[in-house]
Amino acid sequence: MTPARAVDAPSFSTSRFRAEREADWIAFDLLLTKLEKKGAKALTSDELLQLPLLYRATLSSLSIARATSLDKALLGHLEALSIRGYFLVYGVRESRLNRLRRFFLYDWPAAVRAVWKETIVIALIIILGALTSYSLVANNPEWYFNFVPEEMSGGRDPRATAEYLQSTLGHGKEADDDAESGLHVFATYLFTHNSQVSILSFALGFAFGVPTMMLEYYQGIGLGAMLAVFAGKGLGFDFGGWLFIHGTTELFAAALSGAAGLRIGTAVVFPGARGRLQAASEAGRTAGKVMVGVILMLLVAGLLEGFGRQLITDTMLRYGIGTLMLAFWLAYYYVPRRQDVT
Repeated sequence: MTPARAVDAPSFSTSRFRAEREADWIAFDLLLTKLEKKGAKALTSDELLQLPLLYRATLSSLSIARATSLDKALLGHLEALSIRGYFLVYGVRESRLNRLRRFFLYDWPAAVRAVWKETIVIALIIILGALTSYSLVANNPEWYFNFVPEEMSGGRDPRATAEYLQSTLGHGKEADDDAESGLHVFATYLFTHNSQVSILSFALGFAFGVPTMMLEYYQGIGLGAMLAVFAGKGLGFDFGGWLFIHGTTELFAAALSGAAGLRIGTAVVFPGARGRLQAASEAGRTAGKVMVGVILMLLVAGLLEGFGRQLITDTMLRYGIGTLMLAFWLAYYYVPRRQDVT
């Protein structure tokens, strides 16, 4: 065997090896570049069939190059080409834009649908909090000061007149800048408060979901108390429109954040056949996608609160926009859609 190797070795050269196979390497490199920049949809059917063939040809060249100790530059080029080919042929082929598109079209809505039971539970808890404070304030207005900080109420309390309260909604007969800015301060406080509670509700979900439910109950307290004050002066419908334009998005986001935290807490308490750590990890992946969406919803709510509600003063139009936003979120999350295969 040793003499045979000695006779064959001189007939093998790097230049001849490159001349015979370089066309395949170039073709493979061009296909990989096209795949990286434009994705699999940019390749023709012939190119898709060529791709694995050229990949195997490159691996064969790499194997020969290693066995025959060819120059290091060529060996490095073939190794880099083979690694690129492996990740693009067998790995994830989606571009960042496609991954972002897939998240918004499929992953985020699917995560929200997965926590629909928890969402209903949290929504009922928020409503219960609002009903509790509403009934207490309606029967005894002094309760109001236990639920809404006096520095934030700014005169919008049970002692205010109906005319003043109406002026704070932006379309009263005696509307003035101080009244409107005062309620804007409360709106900012309410939005900041709800955002903080939403994040905490998710973060504390691991504690068996108990802090999450308590925080979400507290979420509805201030809302119900303020509604009771305006309703007591015959302005409940107008106040509802003032709140509705952004509240459907903001409170929906609050319910989803609580649902995400409750999903983790439920997984810890009832892991099933899985271990608690594995169950919490799986629940955390779903909850994490939900929370990315919650942050985006809170940004939308902030825009509606900062611009839409200040520029739109007609009560019915406020209700219309709020209803439209609610219908949009419900359709976006819960209307079935078929996922395309790329």
